[in-house]
Amino acid sequence: MNITTKNFGEISIDDDKIIRFPAGIIGFPDLTDFALIHDEEKGIGGIHWLQSMQEPAFAMPVMDPLTVAPDFNPQVDDEILKPIGELIPEEILVLVTVTVPSDLTKMSVNLRGPIVINAATRKACQVIIEGEEYSVKFPIYEILKAKKGGE
Repeated sequence: MNITTKNFGEISIDDDKIIRFPAGIIGFPDLTDFALIHDEEKGIGGIHWLQSMQEPAFAMPVMDPLTVAPDFNPQVDDEILKPIGELIPEEILVLVTVTVPSDLTKMSVNLRGPIVINAATRKACQVIIEGEEYSVKFPIYEILKAKKGGE
């Protein structure tokens, strides 16, 4: 499938690389098909993009939460994950959305709304973690700066 995106120009995505969100994503229930794009030139600290296949102008920066929060291990009700198929630990990919404001020092990730991808079925869902343990705006600028500097 070829699409012309706002951020990456024209890209070609194999059908077997499309990740389907049966219930859409929070705030965008009609967007159900995405591709995970790795932008080697612009990516910092392992930032990737979830590019909508239905809305070429919509792409969300995402990253592995363990990059910035090594102890990230939320408890998610199995019932919530049922629509994406049986989960095998080696086939689970967890990502969090990244907010990149004009002031980069205020960059953050949403640890309370992780995206869980079942790589075996290529189905995914975004979940909401209950409680106060994880922040919606977890600051990451200093963490990424330290990692980039080799600290």
